[in-house]
Amino acid sequence: MIKQLEKFEIEEIMDIWLKTNITAHSFIPEKYWIKNYNLVKYQYMPGSTTFIYKENSIIKGFISIIDNSFIGALFVLEDYQGQGIGKKLLNYCKSLYSPLELAVYTENISSVNFYIHCGFIVKKKQQNEDSGFMECIMTWTKNE
Repeated sequence: MIKQLEKFEIEEIMDIWLKTNITAHSFIPEKYWIKNYNLVKYQYMPGSTTFIYKENSIIKGFISIIDNSFIGALFVLEDYQGQGIGKKLLNYCKSLYSPLELAVYTENISSVNFYIHCGFIVKKKQQNEDSGFMECIMTWTKNE
């Protein structure tokens, strides 16, 4: 079931955020994610609208939208990846927002391919200001 994040669930999604970032971005030192944990938890999360995918009392994934158009996060716990949860979360947000934009590291090929499969196009490639790694800026717009 997809629903909006409640305050008491923040620890659980931050755990997903940290674990999944470390696993998905093995090319970035783990300390980078640990260093940014509090920034994400206390600045980005309160400023975003976050939806969770919860089943059997387990949050299996989440998506965060900033300024009604930017996907700041889309993460699914490793044990539940490949089951369509990310696509369900993305489609849910596509029904609420258009256009959508996101940034994804170019080295995270599986995620780049996932977004292309979901209808996003690469708008440009640039160096991420914070990490220094290359990223794709991708966009999606609803066909009217």
